[in-house]
Amino acid sequence: MIGLLAAPSLLRAQEQEPSAVRRNISSFSADLWQDHFDNLQHGAILCDIDSRAVQYWSEDESVYKLYPSSVPASEELTRRGYTEVIRKVEGPSWRPTPSMKERNPEWPDYWPPGPDNPLGTHALYLSWQYYRVHGTGDTRKIGRQSSNGCIGLYNEHIAELFALAEVGTQVRIF
Repeated sequence: MIGLLAAPSLLRAQEQEPSAVRRNISSFSADLWQDHFDNLQHGAILCDIDSRAVQYWSEDESVYKLYPSSVPASEELTRRGYTEVIRKVEGPSWRPTPSMKERNPEWPDYWPPGPDNPLGTHALYLSWQYYRVHGTGDTRKIGRQSSNGCIGLYNEHIAELFALAEVGTQVRIF
């Protein structure tokens, strides 16, 4: 009986999602890759903390994508600079960092892959320890300062970016 009652509310939530998404998205600032990178070897990902947007350019410039994102919740959690994609994982597991466990001791030490995983469906691991561009199942986070340091995307957007980006893709977070 409970399952029957939950289904209509889930459907209503899904129907209402687009308006919730519009409220969360901040204004985008489109950049030129040339203002941030010397070349597009292996492609480029630009993460703009202020406009809460992620841009992607393919190596041959045939593909350009712009995605809304979540960004770190505070300047203390934000790392800026140049890095690169060093690993790609579909269905990532997740372990809170030591500082996250200090702030949230009730969190489990490990989250297996799945719908409740904080990294969503896909993750691009960066050369900086603990930093990722990853998905999220919590769509309320997109367009907000809500992460513990990572850049978050809707699961459907990270799946698309995951397919486009390769290990070695250069990344700038600014």
